[in-house]
Amino acid sequence: MMNDGGNMWFGGGFMWLFWIVLIVVIIWAIKLATQGNSSNDAESSSADSALDVLKKRYANGEIDEQEYSRRKKQLDI
Repeated sequence: MMNDGGNMWFGGGFMWLFWIVLIVVIIWAIKLATQGNSSNDAESSSADSALDVLKKRYANGEIDEQEYSRRKKQLDI
């Protein structure tokens, strides 16, 4: 009788651990897949940072107004 209880504990009792691991892996895969699709957000933040650099260079006097306007127009495309 003790032998049957031991088999049930290790055979069926740890089945919940399998399901928890499976659910965690599925959630991780979904999260990874949805982060890969946000490339448009990365592009817009990259353009914003380039515009910020351009504004700083203009404010520091490294480029003149014509150069600033020309480069800003290129970034807007």
